[in-house]
Amino acid sequence: MEHTTIKDCKLIDLRKISDPRGNLTPIEGGKDVPFDIKRVYYLYDVPGGESRGAHAHKQLYQLIIAASGSFSVTLDDGMNKKSFNLNRSYYGLLIVPGIWRDLDDFSSGAVLLCLASEHYEAEDYIRDYDEFLKYKGIK
Repeated sequence: MEHTTIKDCKLIDLRKISDPRGNLTPIEGGKDVPFDIKRVYYLYDVPGGESRGAHAHKQLYQLIIAASGSFSVTLDDGMNKKSFNLNRSYYGLLIVPGIWRDLDDFSSGAVLLCLASEHYEAEDYIRDYDEFLKYKGIK
């Protein structure tokens, strides 16, 4: 059972190097994020009205960034919920293990960039909300 709460998740203000030719935001594992980065993926071309996510992880840490456009992330620890609107490429949302997440309200052309602490492992996912509540010891 994972005892994390939504209070363990937070927005991280990433470094922004401003330049008239275009801005740059570097992200280094173990420095800018509190984990080593083992996997990077991105979501794009999400049709209007669609949602993504709807799962939790047992071990995985993630940093979610709106690389382009905007979307909402709703976090749920089984007792409390909190929503974040991500719309700046220099903010990342740190999501710790044991937190359910729903992603929705994607703007046209939105790109979600995710930095993950582990390689993909299907066994790490909890995809059923009732199973998530049992995992958290709530049900």
